[in-house]
Amino acid sequence: GLNLNYYCILTLSSVTTRSGPDVDNHCRLGRTARDTSMMRSIALLLIALASQVQVEAFQMQMNMPGMVSKKVIVTGAAGRTGSIVFSLLNKDPRFDAVGLVRSEASAKKMIAKTSCNLEEIVVSDVTQMEFEKEAENPHPWPYALDGAEAMVICTSAVPQISKVSIIKAMLKIPMNILTPKKKAINFRDLQFKYKPGQYPEMVDYVGQKKQIDLAKKMGVKHVVLVSSMGGLDKNNFLNQIGKDKNGEGHGDILIWKRKAERYLCLSGMQYTILHPGGLVDPPEANKMELVLDVDDKLMQNEKKSIARADVANLCIAALTESGGQSVSFDCIGRQLDEGEESVSSAEETLKAFLKEGETCDYALGPKGM
Repeated sequence: GLNLNYYCILTLSSVTTRSGPDVDNHCRLGRTARDTSMMRSIALLLIALASQVQVEAFQMQMNMPGMVSKKVIVTGAAGRTGSIVFSLLNKDPRFDAVGLVRSEASAKKMIAKTSCNLEEIVVSDVTQMEFEKEAENPHPWPYALDGAEAMVICTSAVPQISKVSIIKAMLKIPMNILTPKKKAINFRDLQFKYKPGQYPEMVDYVGQKKQIDLAKKMGVKHVVLVSSMGGLDKNNFLNQIGKDKNGEGHGDILIWKRKAERYLCLSGMQYTILHPGGLVDPPEANKMELVLDVDDKLMQNEKKSIARADVANLCIAALTESGGQSVSFDCIGRQLDEGEESVSSAEETLKAFLKEGETCDYALGPKGM
């Protein structure tokens, strides 16, 4: 673009500054004043074309309006992981990110976390959309979501600690201190519960099924789902959250998550399913090497946590490196040994894993999962 523009200016300059017989020899397009005028017009046209090329190239680089970028919907964008995913997408000129939240309170929370613009947020409760009544309402979703090529699902039921269990644990502290080899607080005594209507079955199964249905109805090509590791173990302690001592209540979060994963696998859309270990927020300086595997093999590791930022980067890598390949995998972060400095990027790690052709086996696990 720059070279073409420069050439055009030189050509126009040559045509407009020369006169007499030399003009005919220089332009090589004729021997009359009409030919000289035509050459000037052609040069002006070339300058205009070169300028347009420059503008389009600049738009591609700066993500200005008019840039052809991939529109991506991020659900749960106000959450701790979803907000990081949205922020990364929003800063990347390859993507046009839209955050989907279910309430105005979540929208305010998202703005506070990501400093995004109001027009980049859509407030809508997907669980209330009726896709079966197409004749009555063929377009039950907000029009602002139209044109999305991908969706990243980051929604999850979030338990709250029981205040009563905290009081009981604190009352036990004096006795525990006097007892040898006993911790002041036994965190296993703390109890967690879910808010009414926000149980794992409703959020991680019914809610995620609705999001998958929405993606399919809208013509989304690729769904990235952030789930959880440990789905093969029915007795995993996470499944006990929300239950009483008799095992009754609204729990089994990993079971409901795995059912939603299976639903996505059968949807016909391309999918990338991430099973992160325990989510943490370490200091940025504490970089960890990403480790990917399948079928809960990483559960055998003593340390099986992963930074939320690394999970978010894997989501972005899934959008750029998958190449149409569907995959489900577990992921944790490995602390670097002393002297280790090199850390593979999320893109490099995922690309290498995809070449191996491995993916989680959904025939595994207890019956009903």
